[in-house]
Amino acid sequence: MSNRFTQYILAAMVLGIIMGSAIYNFLPDTRADWASSINLIAMMFLRLIKMIIAPLVFATLVGGIAHMGSGSKLGRIFAKTMGWFVSASFVSLLLGLVMVNLLQPGANFPGTLPDKAQSTGLPVSAFSIEKFLTHLIPTSIADAMAQNEILQIVIFAVFFSVAMGAMPERSKPILALIDDIGHIMLKVTSYVMLFAPLAVWAAITATVAKNGLLVLWKLIVFMGGFYLSLALLWGILVIVGFIVIGPRYAHLLKLIREPLMIAFSTASSEAAYPKTLEGLNRFGASSRISSFVLPLGYSFNLDGTMMYCTFASVFIAQSYHIDMPLGTQLAMLATLMITSKGVAGVPRASLVVIASTLAQFNIPEAGLLMIMGIDTFLDMGRSATNVIGNTLATSVVAKWEGELGPEHAMGPGDAVPEDMIPGEVPAMAGHG
Repeated sequence: MSNRFTQYILAAMVLGIIMGSAIYNFLPDTRADWASSINLIAMMFLRLIKMIIAPLVFATLVGGIAHMGSGSKLGRIFAKTMGWFVSASFVSLLLGLVMVNLLQPGANFPGTLPDKAQSTGLPVSAFSIEKFLTHLIPTSIADAMAQNEILQIVIFAVFFSVAMGAMPERSKPILALIDDIGHIMLKVTSYVMLFAPLAVWAAITATVAKNGLLVLWKLIVFMGGFYLSLALLWGILVIVGFIVIGPRYAHLLKLIREPLMIAFSTASSEAAYPKTLEGLNRFGASSRISSFVLPLGYSFNLDGTMMYCTFASVFIAQSYHIDMPLGTQLAMLATLMITSKGVAGVPRASLVVIASTLAQFNIPEAGLLMIMGIDTFLDMGRSATNVIGNTLATSVVAKWEGELGPEHAMGPGDAVPEDMIPGEVPAMAGHG
């Protein structure tokens, strides 16, 4: 069933490219209307995903932490997780910086550069350390869930779980209810994911019908260099996976084929969250670990986005013939390391991060207008890379904690195994 589901998604992607190209080339007067109508299907799927994200994250995270044991263990896991996230972000940023200097995609840019005074319309003011820190804490958990603010849900869930641990007798009925909600939400997830191939077809068709494939040729050097850099980053992640986890890491790569394709075709890491969580649990990562590390990764461990930030920023500087010494570029890397963590919940976060960083280094923000037209195609690669980076982080932390157990066999439409729910996982280490 899993292989067949993967084939459905691949077929949907191919069909989407064909139908999108046909609409773009043969229906030029109505292609925008076609793209808008077809995109409704993809938007409905993404809304279904958003519908289940908050209760799924809350139920699995609370159950996982409540069964984790002592507070010191939670602190140790958090420290290891954040240590990995910071290291992975630095490597991704540095790789983007190295590759953009080697490839020089902005040198002798053939197109017309946007006027430096033009505005991108991006909410550059959305970033500040103060706003980021206040954004961490939800004013209302109901509002955080309504807005799908994953980081805020995580903060509340941690406090809620620690409080439950301090009152074990009184918490038993609540924990049993949360465990049941976890079972139900994973079952709901399996129903929602049955629509994934249709959503993939719609997303690809609408994107190609609206923009066409020829738009890619205008910035083929930039896109080619970026995807080459992504390929190198994937190679680094895979090598690290084999070093830390061993030969069985190859099976994890097979298990996350579907979320990778969903993230790529919809240009949304969020759309792949449920299948990513399922794949990690099937791989044997403890639900206690995966339900804690994965949501944090969606705010702090976006490897593809990190690399894009340095690559695109220096590309714009190159295009405008702005000299950037090594020291300046390293300062930009450090700035991006900070600013990239401060836009959780901001739409088109990577572009906002880049825009706010460009302003600090006297690089025209208008340069983003060159790449905004193809940002969806770039976001496909970024989203897929974010998925593989977060699955690696989760499985590595599980390995370090001795909670990478035997693998589970489960297809997309199968019932959820009992031991994949945090409340049903044996309390001893080494079981997932």
